[in-house]
Amino acid sequence: MTKPFDLLVVGDANPDVVVGPLRGPLRFGQREQLVEHGGLVLGGSAAIMACGAARLGLRVAFAGRVGDDPAGAFVRAALAARGVDVGSLVTDPGLPTPLTTVVTAGDGDRAILTAPGCLTSTGPEDVPRDLVAAARHVHTASFFLMPRLARSLAALFTLAHDLGATTSLDTNDDPAGHWDKGLVDPVLEVTDVLLPNAAEACALAGEPQLVLAAALLAGQGPTVVVKDGADGALACGATTRLTRVPAAPADPVDTVGAGDSFDAGFVAARLRGLDLPSSLAVAAACGSLSTRAHGGTAAQPTWDEAIAAARHVSPDVNTAPNHRTSQDPSTPDTWSRT
Repeated sequence: MTKPFDLLVVGDANPDVVVGPLRGPLRFGQREQLVEHGGLVLGGSAAIMACGAARLGLRVAFAGRVGDDPAGAFVRAALAARGVDVGSLVTDPGLPTPLTTVVTAGDGDRAILTAPGCLTSTGPEDVPRDLVAAARHVHTASFFLMPRLARSLAALFTLAHDLGATTSLDTNDDPAGHWDKGLVDPVLEVTDVLLPNAAEACALAGEPQLVLAAALLAGQGPTVVVKDGADGALACGATTRLTRVPAAPADPVDTVGAGDSFDAGFVAARLRGLDLPSSLAVAAACGSLSTRAHGGTAAQPTWDEAIAAARHVSPDVNTAPNHRTSQDPSTPDTWSRT
């Protein structure tokens, strides 16, 4: 039978207050500094990825937590407005919705300040078994912000495999800077696709050289797909050679959420049956196109826009389904470790 959802996204959802660009250092001492732009937008790596995937035409469900407060109502409404099913978005009875302030710099860098709120209480009980069974693919993000979920994620991904779904993980940053291998490694063993940026890949592997770091992580099981900023993106698996694509041309307005839109593009392309190099080009295109407007979701591309931009990245993009990644709902996707 056809599964109701192409994608289940598990993780963080919160309002982002994005201000900037800040021309110079952030000053304390009760000094007021003026910036050109400020906006209240949907944030959270998982939430932005879910919206990007829905914009690309996937049927997307979201599982996670928000507080019983105006911020939670904002998040719920914003996800639903973008076509994401929020039937399993839990309202925490005691803790508030997470809140993030993003201060952007003129060079594309940014500082991120997050009050985690109910992220600390997000756990395996927030991801119903029936919902996992209803999805072709399960993605989670912001691993280190949700310690209860992180400790149970290997079991959740194992369940997803048992129920015929593939899995992906974007750990995002570790605010503590520990990159605990005892916590991460068991999850990597059951992760089909790992989606870090370059700094995160090196930190996860404990290796400063990016290509070697990606290879070390791939040796633990997943296909490793790395966002490498102006240098584009790269991917490798335990049994596949390194694949690279350049960055898509862009005149960015705001890079917030670009990595999450990249994740959405890669997962959408693979679920549509594209091969690894083509999927990498689509992902790079989605990341670049998302920077056309302020916030993480306002400029996320449609599938047709993504394909057109991907062909500028790589003229060899092939949109014909790869038979190893059948879209026949009776056949589990097999793009793990390709």
